[in-house]
Amino acid sequence: MTSPRGSLRPRPPTLLDRRRRRVDELAEASGRSLTADAFRRLRRNPVAIVGAVIVGLFVLVSILAPWIAPHDAATAFPELQRTLRPDSIPGAQPGFPLGSDQNGRDFFSRMILASRQTLLVGVLATLIGLVLGVVIGALAGAFGGWVDTVLMRVTDVLLSIPSLLLAISIAALAAKPSQTTVIIAVALVSVPVFARLLRGSMLAQRESDHVLAATSLGVRRRSIVLRHMLPNAMGPVIVQATLTLATSILDAAALSFLGLGDGDPARAEWGLMLANAQSYLDVRPALAFWPAIAIILVALGFTLLGEALREALDPKGRR
Repeated sequence: MTSPRGSLRPRPPTLLDRRRRRVDELAEASGRSLTADAFRRLRRNPVAIVGAVIVGLFVLVSILAPWIAPHDAATAFPELQRTLRPDSIPGAQPGFPLGSDQNGRDFFSRMILASRQTLLVGVLATLIGLVLGVVIGALAGAFGGWVDTVLMRVTDVLLSIPSLLLAISIAALAAKPSQTTVIIAVALVSVPVFARLLRGSMLAQRESDHVLAATSLGVRRRSIVLRHMLPNAMGPVIVQATLTLATSILDAAALSFLGLGDGDPARAEWGLMLANAQSYLDVRPALAFWPAIAIILVALGFTLLGEALREALDPKGRR
């Protein structure tokens, strides 16, 4: 008697089948470069996809902000000011999707234009910190000895201070708060992180086979550092830069919230908008809700993407 059609089930894979599949996967992975293998794992990682989507939307809105925003950030509209009261701030209405802020300006336009300021501060602060950290870490890892000792002790002192407290202390030294002081303060906070990470990577590269071979062939130390050690040690630093972008955005928003950022009311910035909204929480909580959500989402996007990139580039995670 034959079985009904469709009742036959596929044979479960045996131990030999699983071993053969594993050998095929290893052979396929061995033929790919580390970059191609990392990109393949990123595409299959849901966390990386979510982070990339958030970061991509944020960057796209920031770049196109002057064309997306329907109004100027500093323009106050009479139709919004007429309905402003000490106990009432107008909400959404035709032409103003998020309503008015406390001064009768288009809140939706200010939210969009503020994304450009946030991206500018975060990217510039991260780049400055990355460059300074790479210089310090490369000098410490390449020369060693008293150079390494002095630079790393200074780095340890900076790392012992909480990052936000250090940023506040640096920003408070400025005679007048501005966007430049925020960028410098946030950048200096990230310098010891990059320096320590690069120094450790270069120390690991110092004992590698290709560096020992170059040294035995009489290659100059400068060429060994710049051509062999530094390029191979930059991978973890680049990944850390993605994570530091999230921290830089949070620190910059915190400095603006505390009044240590750019105080120009005509320039929209999420941290400053969040600080100004504290006096109107009982009148219109949305003035604080939207900037806070934007800061959280952007920081979350960079964090998810950075963590996924770190896992993808980890040699121990290759399958």
